[in-house]
Amino acid sequence: MALRKRIGVMVPSTNTTCEADYQMVVPRGVTVHGQRLWLVNEALGEDGMTRMNAEIETGARYLATARVDVIAYGCTTGSFYKGPGWDRELIDVIQRTAGVPAVATSPSVVEALRFLGARRISVATPYPEWNNQKLRGYLEAMGIDVLNVDAEPVAARSGNQGINDQDPEVIVEFASRACRPDADALLCSCTAWRSVEAVGEIERRTSKPVVTSNQASIWAALRTLGVTEHISGFGRLLTSLAASPAAA
Repeated sequence: MALRKRIGVMVPSTNTTCEADYQMVVPRGVTVHGQRLWLVNEALGEDGMTRMNAEIETGARYLATARVDVIAYGCTTGSFYKGPGWDRELIDVIQRTAGVPAVATSPSVVEALRFLGARRISVATPYPEWNNQKLRGYLEAMGIDVLNVDAEPVAARSGNQGINDQDPEVIVEFASRACRPDADALLCSCTAWRSVEAVGEIERRTSKPVVTSNQASIWAALRTLGVTEHISGFGRLLTSLAASPAAA
């Protein structure tokens, strides 16, 4: 019997969506193992992210004891709020500490958009304005033309914990409206937002490829592992695993 491949997932402690998305999407023979980083509902803005990220090295050491094959840092804001450069720095910290490859949400999103040939995008989020401004700045610095960043108002007011509880049907309705006709793709940002469950219907309604935070990092982690099994139901990006060579 073949050994299982193991993905370690590092998530904000308030996040109950990221690990569930991984478990729902990854093929049989791949297991998911979580490590939480301290965050509370009231910890908004840069101070909250910096406090949480102070635990990255410790989290990587813990996941290394599970002998995982790759570690995914599962927070979008935590990997973009300091701009380009910080995203690679946190990956380097994880890899150096755990001794295994690592991926992080924001650079995975950028890689996925480039893979899909998306140069002009619409963005839907559950974020407050601070996060949206930082996200736009990060994406534009990475060479992506951001047409609009629209925040779902109920989720944006609900805090770090409340985002997890928004029904995917609400996300379908909101994100589909946020996607502009001249966009090459739609990004649904935030690893706590249940947008992976909404991808298929949003793509059907908009006729555009949709990238979500968790979908992109799952894609990046599976490519790192060399997994090329067909995965359907979660957007064009994950379907592409079976049609393209794995990352070196």
